[in-house]
Amino acid sequence: MKLLVEQVRALHRLEPANRDHLAALRVAISVAVPSLLLLAAGRTDLIMYAVFGALTGMYGRSEPHQLRIRHQAQAAVVLLGGVAVGLFLSVNHLHSWWLVAVEAVLAGAGSVFADRVRLKPNGPFFGILALGACASVPTESPWQVPMLIAAGSAVFSILVGFGGWIRHRSWQRGAVRGAPAEQPASRSELLVHAARYVLAVGAAGTVGVLSGTGHPHWAMAAAAVPLAGADLPSSVRRGIHRIVGTFVGLAVTAVVIMPGTWSLAGLFPGQHAVVLALLVILFQFTTELFMARHYGLAMVSFTPVILLMTQLADPIDPAVLILERGVETLVGALVGIAVVVVVRRAGTRNPAVLLGFARRSRH
Repeated sequence: MKLLVEQVRALHRLEPANRDHLAALRVAISVAVPSLLLLAAGRTDLIMYAVFGALTGMYGRSEPHQLRIRHQAQAAVVLLGGVAVGLFLSVNHLHSWWLVAVEAVLAGAGSVFADRVRLKPNGPFFGILALGACASVPTESPWQVPMLIAAGSAVFSILVGFGGWIRHRSWQRGAVRGAPAEQPASRSELLVHAARYVLAVGAAGTVGVLSGTGHPHWAMAAAAVPLAGADLPSSVRRGIHRIVGTFVGLAVTAVVIMPGTWSLAGLFPGQHAVVLALLVILFQFTTELFMARHYGLAMVSFTPVILLMTQLADPIDPAVLILERGVETLVGALVGIAVVVVVRRAGTRNPAVLLGFARRSRH
């Protein structure tokens, strides 16, 4: 019973702060500068690509500068790869089953790469998210334009992350990044982990397509979330955080974009795109502020970021957007949790131990 109580408490436990405001500020600057430039140019529809490139700044948050720059360069490969494949699918009008097949396969490949180079946040989640989002909106400009924006934003975020070296000069010769506990150690575990990504992302995407909603990539991204957990209890917690945090974030989003005088859309009818662009920057700051401390709280902010970017790139009925996001997230997170339970990593198959309600044997 004591361990059960510990698992319940872990759902809402806020981890200790670790200079999170500095990492959040770096990411906010990385998002703000290219976004404000696009806003000034009247191209708010391209802000989505700038944001995905700027997410490079989320990696290597507490590492020495020579490790951070390498870590972020590796993360940029995943993010820009997702943007590039998404643009290819969009330009060639390859949607539905094409998107599911391509994203599932690349989720597995991204998992192998992320585990090999020890990305933290671990896994290919943000690359998967970028791929699906970019594939699901029409590409009005030549594909080179959004690709260059994403690449330029990624380079800028790396420069922001390295900029602190000028002041602090924290350079440790021979420093090596340790492997996070969540990542598989052996080759067989690495391949099993990649297979779980393929299965979870593919299954969630299939359900999303069959359901007839317009955003199956949200289900695929949500399915990848539980796979980042170190064990089954943490995987389940991440899935629950994803669902609850998203639903609260949808309520926040409704206050912003739903029509009516009570919403921000109603208060600033002539500056709607400007307000959305500025809120993307603000919400990305608060996302990073809580990302390492409580995943659910981070999702309360990250959900508006994704939806506001989507509205800027390809506006649709806000009610439909919010409903589909909620449904797809619920489906995807449940599929991800199911895959974690069914396809287990090496170790005990005792249900009580897997759920964290009993201690593992030390023999």
